[in-house]
Amino acid sequence: MSKRNILFVASTGGHLKELMQLEEIFNNYNFNLVTEKTESNLYLKKKYRERVNFLVYGTKDHVFTYPFKLIYNCFKSLWLYIKIHPDYIVTTGVHTAAALCCLGKIFGSKIIYIESFANIRTKTVTGKFLYPVSDLFIVQWKSLLELYPDAVYGGWIF
Repeated sequence: MSKRNILFVASTGGHLKELMQLEEIFNNYNFNLVTEKTESNLYLKKKYRERVNFLVYGTKDHVFTYPFKLIYNCFKSLWLYIKIHPDYIVTTGVHTAAALCCLGKIFGSKIIYIESFANIRTKTVTGKFLYPVSDLFIVQWKSLLELYPDAVYGGWIF
């Protein structure tokens, strides 16, 4: 039996740091990793070579350039999805993940979302958006089960 095709997706920074806590299971699957290209994560390309793909880094703080970067990333996400065609998409968020998760849902991939460790009592914007489309929605705090009643408490990944 062949290994499942898993796409791990996260924005750079804390979301990527959370996702990388799952690194020990990467090799159990035919995996690919997608994140934003920044100086702090270029080591991933050296470590995982062709299994890593980068999107353009963008933040909503840059009001004029963000919409263009977002549009570019949506098209690149479509190209990456077609190229990788994952069985599962595992993500800790944020905007980098949203387009890939939507594409995945449309084309039949299973979506696994891990809500941010940083939120103990409130929903994240990405969590609100991906909760209805996730096949498995994992929270790291029991208190979030009140906000996401169909979620699974998975404990901390740190």
